[in-house]
Amino acid sequence: MGTGRIHIIDTTLRDGSHAVSHSFTAEQARNIAGGLDRAGVDIIEISHGDGITGSSINYGFSKVSELELIEEAGKVIKKAKLAVLLLPGIGTIEDLKKAQDKGANAVRVATHVTEADIAIQHIAYAKKAGMFTVGFLMMSHMASPEKIVEQAKIFEEAGADYINLADSAGFMAPADVRARVQALKAATKLPVGFHSHNNLGLSVANSLAAVEEGAEYIDATCRGLGAGAGNTQIEVFCAVLKRLGYDTGVDIYALMDLAEEVVGPLMQRPQVVSNDSLILGYAGVYSSFLLHTRRAAEKFGIPARDILIELGRRGMVGGQEDMIVDVAYQLKNR
Repeated sequence: MGTGRIHIIDTTLRDGSHAVSHSFTAEQARNIAGGLDRAGVDIIEISHGDGITGSSINYGFSKVSELELIEEAGKVIKKAKLAVLLLPGIGTIEDLKKAQDKGANAVRVATHVTEADIAIQHIAYAKKAGMFTVGFLMMSHMASPEKIVEQAKIFEEAGADYINLADSAGFMAPADVRARVQALKAATKLPVGFHSHNNLGLSVANSLAAVEEGAEYIDATCRGLGAGAGNTQIEVFCAVLKRLGYDTGVDIYALMDLAEEVVGPLMQRPQVVSNDSLILGYAGVYSSFLLHTRRAAEKFGIPARDILIELGRRGMVGGQEDMIVDVAYQLKNR
């Protein structure tokens, strides 16, 4: 039987942006955000898949300005926090100010798992500006629990409200998640969150493992819409938690209806563990590399699998999307 409140963060309108090539419209933002708010989700995250101002030739252009999407979502959100993702080096404090002006009242500042120090000023600014502020460690499979604790303490000292671990490659198994959450719970005073990708089919199991070790914030998306094979599927995960006696404060039927009637019809392809997605998890490759890799594979006439394995071998991380074409070119001309 579960105890304590589990806070659900929906990132359909951010991580899900990867899966629809950043094509969300203002109407879709209103419909999804409004539905999530009515269902009782605690935090609704919206921005380009690579964070605010991620719309670019390197990461993919947004169909509609994220500032417009934030503003439209804000019109229909009555209870939930409206969050944006910010990756220092892509987004700036000035960009965060613009998002706040449009209605964002929470920010998750994301860095590679060993680079928390580049987010200190962004977290400090956000807290001073009155925003709910999260330190977000991406690709957390690439660091030991001890290293993660060291990085989390940087976020803690900067003023973060909680620490979010991201299995950005969908690489981890439940034991990996347990070890990292246990370490954070023992070494910091902050709540812990977890963000999973389903590239090995383990996102619900990994998210549940995080909860069982004391994580209080869990990321999820409608229908699992997200990069790679997608994220923890919100309607499934909340049903699992309810069955196990955890309090999420969400209306599961409302989430199911939203996923079925609003999100399902806009999906460009089924959110399944395809062979390419499987390789992302197997090789430990950043999930948002998937569509970029498929395009490079088609351009150079080589298997996407070969490109992904090489990216994993080289330890490529988020922000290095421009290297995908280089790797594909090198493989083609070996």
